[in-house]
Amino acid sequence: MTVITVNAERSYPVTLTNSWSKDLVAIFQGRTRVAVIVSQSYAPDLSVIRGLDADCHVFEVPDGEDGKNIATLINLWNWLGAAGFTRSDLIVGIGGGAITDLAGFAAASWLRGVDWVAVPTSLAGMVDASVGGKTGINSDYGKNLIGAFHSPIAVLVDTEFLKTLSDRDFSAGMAEVIKCGFITDPKILTIAAAHSLESLRNTPEDIAELIQRAIAVKAQVVSSDFKESFAREALNYGHTLGHAIEIYAKYQMRHGEAVAIGLVFAAELAVARGLITSAELDQHRTILSAYELPTTFDRQAWQKLAPLLALDKKARGNTIRFVALNGIGATTRLEDLTSAELDAAYERISS
Repeated sequence: MTVITVNAERSYPVTLTNSWSKDLVAIFQGRTRVAVIVSQSYAPDLSVIRGLDADCHVFEVPDGEDGKNIATLINLWNWLGAAGFTRSDLIVGIGGGAITDLAGFAAASWLRGVDWVAVPTSLAGMVDASVGGKTGINSDYGKNLIGAFHSPIAVLVDTEFLKTLSDRDFSAGMAEVIKCGFITDPKILTIAAAHSLESLRNTPEDIAELIQRAIAVKAQVVSSDFKESFAREALNYGHTLGHAIEIYAKYQMRHGEAVAIGLVFAAELAVARGLITSAELDQHRTILSAYELPTTFDRQAWQKLAPLLALDKKARGNTIRFVALNGIGATTRLEDLTSAELDAAYERISS
């Protein structure tokens, strides 16, 4: 068992475990009511939890980004109200990143904040969404625009869940792992580059190391800048265009697929500014392609994508800000990009 501590508005453990349900049972002790939020398409074995003395309520919500909206949140609030949830009760999100985002925001908003626990079942959820205390839902105007900073009291990461993922979903999670390699920990890139998607899925010890390293990157950054005043923005490398693509595609693309394209776009901007080399740009394309992730996007989409960049959370006033690399393992911000630079970079990733 490995424990990584995140020091945010409160300290909490991210536990890499092979017995998530037993660990969760221990957290339940002393709670009168527990709400477990899962997706409609995947509900893990909850028999151990249901057998507890606590009054356990299981709420199923729509899958993925389809359920991460105000309508679903209102349903959750109504369920919590009907069940009589108080501030001493507990909310648990078991699922991918969309589930833990939603569960966390329900916990942040119910009674102005109740305790919650994240049990991520996807690779992206393990290394990104469930760690860091960002909770929220989408709006018609963008992804994660409505939310709160509200850390869980614990995160339980069990890699056995990864066996349930399709290759596409595992690959999408690798985009977030690879991102951590580019911004902070080049060892991640070394390990990932030694594999293909298939070989990594058959090498559990390397999967475990990649997850541990990626979580450690996020824990370090979040501990230094919980509310994203500057340093934490580095975790959004690739996300400015990535989120715009998700909106454009009506969330029919995986988050990691969109981020992969965004990583290459940001790398193109950095090369044009002389911040990284062409070889480092090629490294982006090579390693992402090895995990069957897209590195190009439809040329005709740019006219609609460009205005969506202004909805990014890093924007300040009328200034669109990009996280860019200043060499492998170091980041900077680009805040004075011209339309011509953006157009040219997108043309170079167009298909």
